[in-house]
Amino acid sequence: MQGDPVTLYVNKVGPYHNPQETYHYYTLPVCRPKEVHHKSLSLGEVLDGDRMAESLYEIKFRENTEKKLLCQLTLTEKEVDQLREAIEELYYFEFVLDDIPIWGFVGYMEESGFLPHSHKVGLWTHLDFNIEYNGNSVIFANVSVKDSKPVPLEEGGAGHGAVGTGGGLALSFTYSVHWFESPLTHARRAERLRDYSFFPKTLEIHWLSIINSLVLVVLLLGFVIIILMRVLKNDFARYNVEEEGGCDDLDQGDNGWKIIHTDVFRFPPYKSLLCAVLGVGAQFLTLATGIIVMALLGMFNVHRHGAINSAAIMLYALTSCVSGYCSCSFYTQIHGQRWVWNIILTSSLFSAPLFLTWSVVNSVHWWSGSTQALPASTVLLLLGAWVLVGFPLTVIGGIVGKNRAGNFQAPCRTRNIARQIPTQPWYKHTAVHMAIGGFLPFSAISVELYYIFATVWGREHYTLYGILLCVFAILLSVGACISVALTYFLLSGEDYRWWWRSVLSTGSTGLFIFVYSVFYYRNRSSMSGLVQSAEFFGYSLLTALVFSLMLGTVSFWASLVFIRYIYRSLKMD
Repeated sequence: MQGDPVTLYVNKVGPYHNPQETYHYYTLPVCRPKEVHHKSLSLGEVLDGDRMAESLYEIKFRENTEKKLLCQLTLTEKEVDQLREAIEELYYFEFVLDDIPIWGFVGYMEESGFLPHSHKVGLWTHLDFNIEYNGNSVIFANVSVKDSKPVPLEEGGAGHGAVGTGGGLALSFTYSVHWFESPLTHARRAERLRDYSFFPKTLEIHWLSIINSLVLVVLLLGFVIIILMRVLKNDFARYNVEEEGGCDDLDQGDNGWKIIHTDVFRFPPYKSLLCAVLGVGAQFLTLATGIIVMALLGMFNVHRHGAINSAAIMLYALTSCVSGYCSCSFYTQIHGQRWVWNIILTSSLFSAPLFLTWSVVNSVHWWSGSTQALPASTVLLLLGAWVLVGFPLTVIGGIVGKNRAGNFQAPCRTRNIARQIPTQPWYKHTAVHMAIGGFLPFSAISVELYYIFATVWGREHYTLYGILLCVFAILLSVGACISVALTYFLLSGEDYRWWWRSVLSTGSTGLFIFVYSVFYYRNRSSMSGLVQSAEFFGYSLLTALVFSLMLGTVSFWASLVFIRYIYRSLKMD
C-alpha cells in the first residue's frame, strides 16, 4: 500500500570485469547503520557471494523523495585512498529491492590527454532511485547519477564540493526516489530486468551459428552411421561366407575384427577405477538432464538468487545413488572382488578433486576478504549434506547394484591366454584417437559453449534452455557415434584393448573445453587478478573433468553395445 516501507538491502561491491571477485558493501567507507543487520539468505545466495544487509535508505511505496540526506561522513586520508583505488578498479555496487538487483558504479574516473596527462577520480554522493510499480507490486528498479556531479577525490587534499576538516574529507550523501507506473504485471517483471543493460549485452542469440552447428553435426552423424553400416554389411557377408567354408582357418591370415573374438571381452586392468568413472559419469548425466529439465519448467528465474546453485547441490547429493548403483553393478559383473573399495573410490572420484579445488579457491577468497569465501556455517552444511546424504546414498546404491547385478553378457567366450596384438600404425595410437574423439564433440558445442561461459563467468542470464537441451543431446550423440567408429577401427587392427580406449577417446573433450576456457579468459573477457583467476581456472578444471566423465561414460556404453551387436551377428562355433 502507499506509504508502506520498502526495504533496500545493500549487497556487494567488486571490480566490474571480475564477476566472481566481490566484497561486502560495507567494506567501503560508506554510510552504514550503527548496528548492521544481515538478511537471512538461502544456500544458493550464499554460494553466489550474496551478503545482504539493511541500509539507511528510507523508501516508502509510491512516495517520491527529493535529495534526502542519508548521512554525513568525514573520511580519513586512508579511507579516501581506499575509495580512489576502488573507483580506479571500476568498482560497481549491487543493492537489492524486493528481490530486484540494482547496479551502479561507486564513482567516476576520467583519463584524458597525453601531455599533459589528466587523471580525475570522483565519488558519487547522490543517487537517484527510479522504481516502477504496478498496483501494489514493485516491477523494476534502477539507480541513476545523470543529474548529479561526482565529488573529486584529489590526492593529498580535499576536492571541490567537499569541506576538509582536520585533514579529513567531509562528505554529505543524499538520495532521491522517483516512482513510475508500469504496464507490466508482477508475473512478467522478469522481462523488464532481462531487457535492462547495466552490464554489456554480449549474449545476442546467433541463431545462424547455432543452426549451422546443428546441421554440421547431423551431417557428421549421418556420414559416420552410413559408412559404418556399409562396412559392417560387407564384413558380415565376408566373415559368414568364410564360416560356412570352414572355421579351422579363422586364425590364419588377416581376418580383421573377427579374429579377436576370443579376446575382445577380456576384462581390462584397473576395473574398479573404470567402474567408478562410469558410475560418476552416469550421475552427472542424470544431474545435467535434471537441471536442464527444471530450467525448461521455469524453476529458475532472474529474481531467484542462487536457485541453480541450490538445485545443483541438492541433485548432486540425491543422484549419488546413481553413481553407486552403476559402478558397483558393473564392477560385480566383470568379476570385481573389492566392492567396498569400489564404493569408496566412486564416492571420492569427483568429491575429492572438488574439495581440493574449493579449498584452494576459498583460501584465496578468504585471504582477499571476498564475499565468495564461504562462512563456516555454510561449509558445515555442505559437508553435512555429503556425509549424511551423498555418501550414504552412494553406499546404498552400491549395495543394491551389487545384489542385483547379473552376469556379464558376452556373446563370445574368452580364452585363458591373451592373443598377441600386432604393431599398430601411428594413426591408431591412443593420442590420435583422443585428438579426433575430443575435437569432434567439442566442435558440436563450441558455439553454445560461448553462451554458457558468458553466463557463468559474466553477467548474463541464460534463457536458451530449449537449445541447450538439443545441443546436449547432440553432444552425447556425436560422442557415441565417434566412439563407435574409433572402436571399429581399433578392432579392425586386431587390438582388443577397447575398454579404456573408448572412455579416453571422447572423454578427451574435457581437455578441449579447458583449452577453450584459457582462450576465453585471454581473448573474450577482461578478467584479471589472483582472486578471479583462481576461481576461473580452478572451476574450469572441474568443468573439464565433469565433461570427460559424462562423455567417457556415453562413449563406453555405446562401444559396448556396438561390440555386442557385431559379435552376436556373426555365426560363431
